[in-house]
Amino acid sequence: MYLGLDIGTSGVKAVLVDESQNIVDQATAPLTVNRPQALWSEQNPQDWWEATTAAVKQLDEFKRSGVKAIGLSGQMHGATCLDKNDRVIRPAVLWNDGRSGVECLGMMAEMPELTRITGNLAMPGFTAPKLEWMRTYEAENFVKTAKVLLPKDYVRLLMTGDYASDMSDSAGTLWMDVAKRDWSDEVLALTALTREHMPKLFEGSEATGILRKDIAINWGVPQVPVAAGGGDNAAGAVGSGTTSPGDGFISLGTSGVIFLADDKYRPNPEGAVHTFCHALPGLWHQMSVMLSAASAVDFVAKMTSFAQPADLYAAAEDANQPGKGAFFLPYLSGERTPHNNPNAKGAFFGLTHEDNQTTLAQAALEGVAFALADGIDALRDTGAELSALSVIGGGARSHYWGKILSAAFDLPLHYRGGAAVGPAFGAARLARLSVTGEAISDVCQPPAIEHTITPDAELHDHYAARRQTFQKLYENTKELTS
Repeated sequence: MYLGLDIGTSGVKAVLVDESQNIVDQATAPLTVNRPQALWSEQNPQDWWEATTAAVKQLDEFKRSGVKAIGLSGQMHGATCLDKNDRVIRPAVLWNDGRSGVECLGMMAEMPELTRITGNLAMPGFTAPKLEWMRTYEAENFVKTAKVLLPKDYVRLLMTGDYASDMSDSAGTLWMDVAKRDWSDEVLALTALTREHMPKLFEGSEATGILRKDIAINWGVPQVPVAAGGGDNAAGAVGSGTTSPGDGFISLGTSGVIFLADDKYRPNPEGAVHTFCHALPGLWHQMSVMLSAASAVDFVAKMTSFAQPADLYAAAEDANQPGKGAFFLPYLSGERTPHNNPNAKGAFFGLTHEDNQTTLAQAALEGVAFALADGIDALRDTGAELSALSVIGGGARSHYWGKILSAAFDLPLHYRGGAAVGPAFGAARLARLSVTGEAISDVCQPPAIEHTITPDAELHDHYAARRQTFQKLYENTKELTS
């Protein structure tokens, strides 16, 4: 068995994968996000550890006793600041936190070559601007910071005692020279930090350490190697077999991501497209990222009194009525691609007496689809050619949403085995690679396609017209939301 752990935003997922790459068991332990102020988003790192332990212990006891290696995946960009004794200094600032917009502008003004080195614009979601914010507003905490770790790498520290990270997750800190796959001393100096504050870098398929004996006993697993793993999207790509140039997927999780693999480093920061290292050696990737995808749909489900999000999807599918009136802007946490606007806000527009719980459910699914389509346009502006996308993440469970997405994108969508646990499955594959010496191409094959949705031409034309109004709504209201 190979154990994959995904330290997500809404929960920790654990999967056991056998040598035939079958998912033989899986479990999830929930997490909550704290929002103490507008634009802020934080979690207690101890919660990650407790949820990880809980998820592992839910797995079949006999099967987990056969684990040969463990791989890690996790939410990207979160700043976990530790003192010299490895004590957490403050709650971790998460990827969807927007407080550091001023610091981003200051970093790019002070270092014009920042985008050349990092391949990305400075955005509030990235880790480096969070530390710049701390340096200004929490100077005492900043001075005490001895190490800065990403969420999954804090869990790794408790698992193995090692300060280690992988290339893909670390590329999202804004401290890396992404082309060289190494920390940038210049960018670290810009934020008054050095390599001493950073973990050691590994390729995602390399082992970084061995599970501590006491943790192994507590979890009921052998004392096995722990692979570097990857950021959630890169690990999801490994799980979905998105490892060759031109391969792509859409991840429908808390955030929404369009991911394209590449064997060359091709940055395009002007379009707010992310360019990061892949979780596999010699590969990079581009991403279009929106901050609220399935989480925006969950928000609408709560606001419209659905008992649970699944009921919203079911109601929209039962009605099967493309939107004609209400629009939903899903920018609940600001936005990245293509707007790079931490102050963007969510809204319903065009409501009438005819609207109800179900029409608002439809508007929510369409609003996220339109925002993701804007990101696809940003990728196409770089010269990227998309012929189809695989679908991963919790949103992959709704094929009705897939019908909306396919029509909005004018692209076929492939649904593959294990789609809902993509990052954790990819982490298990990286664990396997770290101990077996197998070829990447042999292990990282795409799972079998279980279902394909092709674009409905009539629905595409309908959504193309509605998307123009959606885009105008953002442009006409953005000055009101700063």
